Amino acid sequence: MSVRTHHPEPSLSFSDKELFDLAIAWVTLSVAFALLFAPIHRFDLSVGYFALMVGLCFVTVGVAFLLHELAHKVVAIEYGQLAEFRADYQMLFLAIMSALIGFIFAAPGAVYHRGRITDRENAMIALAGPITNHLLALMFLPLMLFPGILGVIGQMGVWINLFLAAFNMIPFGPLDGKSVYDWHKGVFALVFVPSVLLAGYVVLFVGLF
Repeated sequence: MSVRTHHPEPSLSFSDKELFDLAIAWVTLSVAFALLFAPIHRFDLSVGYFALMVGLCFVTVGVAFLLHELAHKVVAIEYGQLAEFRADYQMLFLAIMSALIGFIFAAPGAVYHRGRITDRENAMIALAGPITNHLLALMFLPLMLFPGILGVIGQMGVWINLFLAAFNMIPFGPLDGKSVYDWHKGVFALVFVPSVLLAGYVVLFVGLF
């Protein structure tokens, strides 16, 4: 997600606070997705299986989340913005709680950017995250052809990236879709509709395992 504020002087660098927030969001989202895929209330699932799922999510969610936010930051800097990620600890708590009931609210924070910017540029910054997730889903896709753990990583990578792309394109609040919708409803529909259809297909018909 990206949220707009004001003022310039860009560079691709990371403060200690930003790195800390990225790490906390990464770990929390990984645990949340692991809870979604391996619910702790299911007595047929072992502690070892849940630990394995946390590890797999750490890799797949890590790639999906970190590159999503990095894409926002890089594009914001290209437009002359000062950009930095900040975790939203209330939303991270909600991610864990929602995962426990079978759905995940994946809004761990946002890249905040400052500087003069047009509505179109703001929308391009917002689009960078979901588009990155679509590209990552394509990159994970070939791994699904392999047996064993590589195949599982491929399937999880596709599932998670398509879910994050669709979720972030919802035109609500600080989510990316709101900036795109406010700028150009046609472009919004062009990205939102395929995102939802693809995510719905993998969630309902392909499944995770």
